[in-house]
Amino acid sequence: MSRPPQIAVIGKGASDPELAPLAEQVGRGLAEAGAVVVCGGLGGVMEAAARGAAEAGGTVIGIVPSDDPAVANPYCTHVVATGMGKARNLAVAASGDAVIAIGGEWGTLSEIAHARNFGRPVIALRSWRVESAEPIAGDPGIRIADDPAAAVASALAAVEGSS
Repeated sequence: MSRPPQIAVIGKGASDPELAPLAEQVGRGLAEAGAVVVCGGLGGVMEAAARGAAEAGGTVIGIVPSDDPAVANPYCTHVVATGMGKARNLAVAASGDAVIAIGGEWGTLSEIAHARNFGRPVIALRSWRVESAEPIAGDPGIRIADDPAAAVASALAAVEGSS
């Protein structure tokens, strides 16, 4: 790859004291590995992952739902203001070479679905486990990670294996 890998980190937008340390460790691990963190740019898991990456000297791209870049959390080093509301989930999923889902609600599930439709690998850390009633071509592409280090390693290995 001629550019650093971009890993999207998605998850619950509201503050969660159990998920925040996991997301921060994921962001830090990605930055230390030289990856760019892509997120939705707001709070919760997005802010925690951005904080971890920024504090490790990494690059964070926040893709925010409003048309105002100022709404991004302070750890985003670059902001894309979409003015698209929840439809920005599509841009987040498309911008990652792989996706790490940490916790999450309905918006996270939509990003997982978009990522899989784009053929992006998804790593779930205390997040959605999706099973199909019928076989899916290839595989569902959702890998389960037990901890932040495993999530980072799995995402980076998936990206390295596809290049």
